[in-house]
Amino acid sequence: RVQLAASGGGEVESGGSLRLSCVMSGSFVGSYWMAWFRQVPGEEREGVAAISTAGGKTYYVDSVKGRFHISKDIPQSTMYLQMNSLESADTAIYYCAAAPQWREPTNDKFLASDYTYWTQGTQVTVSS
Repeated sequence: RVQLAASGGGEVESGGSLRLSCVMSGSFVGSYWMAWFRQVPGEEREGVAAISTAGGKTYYVDSVKGRFHISKDIPQSTMYLQMNSLESADTAIYYCAAAPQWREPTNDKFLASDYTYWTQGTQVTVSS
């Protein structure tokens, strides 16, 4: 049974950095497309970054390009989201998601319904 566990959220000042981690158990990350989504209460869940099974392809929403970096450590079965130059607009609950390799997410990789497995959220708060 595949399970995901996200960690690394917290509160930082504007301009600071955080690294989120998503550990997979019951399988290994090299067999899954994976992504980070975020959601502000009352708003739709938004895709932030996605990564292919082997990690060779990455995708970012425009608002985080150049500031966030998604990566995988396949031996450790962990995915990361390094978030730099954080802004108050990045404040949200962040979720890790995974889709099996045979079910590649659609073109923009940020359709939530394309992902099968999800973590509980981890809160990121950026104070100005």
